[in-house]
Formats: sequence, structure tokens, C-alpha cells
Amino acid sequence: MRFVIQRVQHASVVIDGQVHGEIGKGYLILVGVSDSDTEETADNMVRKTAGLRIFEDENGKTNLSISDVGGSILAVSQFTLYADCRKGNRPSFHNAGKPEHASRLYEYVVASLRKEYGFRVETGIFGADMKVSLLNDGPFTILLDSDTL
Repeated sequence: MRFVIQRVQHASVVIDGQVHGEIGKGYLILVGVSDSDTEETADNMVRKTAGLRIFEDENGKTNLSISDVGGSILAVSQFTLYADCRKGNRPSFHNAGKPEHASRLYEYVVASLRKEYGFRVETGIFGADMKVSLLNDGPFTILLDSDTL
């Protein structure tokens, strides 16, 4: 499982010309799932995400978590995080999870962020053509990969 976590001042996702999800201060998380990922994988990724201390404290040090600052999350499914560009110039996505599996784990991640950690979580729609806008704060972007946790 891969998360690209961007600390944002605000972010939104538009589907068919309509805002589907929108947040202020918090994280935009792009969520990629592979077929080998499990609920245990998701639990580890969510736990790490909830505990990240990447917001600045009163001294300008990155010591505060998203909970500490009352932030929200916009979670967007992103199978392209598993692009394989080793051969040729056209990426292969054979490492991305099959849609049924990936959709289930994406929804599991969203539910865990809401239920286990109490975050306000907005979403896109799995598999939809989405337009994502954000104002990256910093910029501050973290790549979490379950293979390296």
C-alpha cells in the first residue's frame, strides 16, 4: 500500500463538475493499493498516518500531528501510485490492485480514519475521473510505502 500525504491549507476533489469533497487545513492523501495488501497493511498505514508529526508548533518545529491541529483529510484513490516505468515510456499498472480488492481496502482505510481516529474525512469516488485541487503547505509531501514501514 502506498500513501502520498500532502500537508495542505485546503484541498478539494471535483467529479463531473461538482465538488465532491473539500477540506481546509489537513492532509490530502492519495491512496494506492496492491493485490498483496490486507486489512493489517491498511491498519499499519493508518496508524502511521495518524501519528505523523508534520505540523509546526509555536517554535516552528514539526512536532504536531493532524489531531493536534484539528485537521481534516481528503482521501483519493490513486492506482497510478503503482505505475511501473522500467520498460519503455508507457507505464504499466500490473502492480496495482484489482478494482474490487482495491476499492474495498480504500473504503476500509477511510472508515478506519473516521472510526478509529475520529478524523473528518472527505473522499473522491473510487474509479471516477476526478479533478483534485490543493494548496500544498510548505510544500510538505510524504511518501508512505507499506513495504518500508
